[in-house]
Amino acid sequence: MSGLSRFEHKLEEMISGAFARAFRSAVQPVEISAALQRECDNNAQILSRDRRMVPNDFHVELSQTDLDRLAPYDTAMGEELVKQLEDHADTQSYVFPGPVTIDFEAAEDLTTGRFRIRSRAQAKVTGSASHTQVRRARALLEVNGTRHPLQPPGLVIGRGTEADVRINDPGVSRRHVEFVVEPGDHARIEVRDLGSTNGMHVDGHRVTHTGVRDGSQVKIGNTTMTVHVIEEDMDV
Repeated sequence: MSGLSRFEHKLEEMISGAFARAFRSAVQPVEISAALQRECDNNAQILSRDRRMVPNDFHVELSQTDLDRLAPYDTAMGEELVKQLEDHADTQSYVFPGPVTIDFEAAEDLTTGRFRIRSRAQAKVTGSASHTQVRRARALLEVNGTRHPLQPPGLVIGRGTEADVRINDPGVSRRHVEFVVEPGDHARIEVRDLGSTNGMHVDGHRVTHTGVRDGSQVKIGNTTMTVHVIEEDMDV
């Protein structure tokens, strides 16, 4: 029995015949599983001779009718789809940059039985700041849904354990960039490259050192970071 057949059989066992009846004329879970695997195959990025990075954040878009039919089973189905993808990644020597997530969404332009998948590689991000430090910060750095306080003297961003904020992105150097925050009521925030391999882009421009402000976007590797200034008296 193939991997996809085992996947379909396991789903049917979990939710009995109700699943098969609900999906008889709609999108089939095995089709979604196969499409997710193809999405990985088509977007694999070579890291080394025997390692390739693939997306880990997936959005499955369906018609509202199919989404409504899926709703009672989406948790169990999502868990099995993740397991199936992880098994596929193991056999293909793929690596995910972070946890695998699969969300189901409605799309107005899709009819019953049709679906599409959007994906992206979203690196896992870790930092040492406490919830209280984040809440009290006058400026923040948002990275892949996580928030980190920008306060004097600043933050080093990189892939290595010595960085203040660690990003599991193969395109990010161990110490990639540093955000420098001056003390005082009118603090200036700057970002500078630390001699990284791939450099950085700030608001679409490749630079090595520049001031940033509220809304500035800094891209390193495949990861985009956004600066949020809470108090208006912080200058650039």
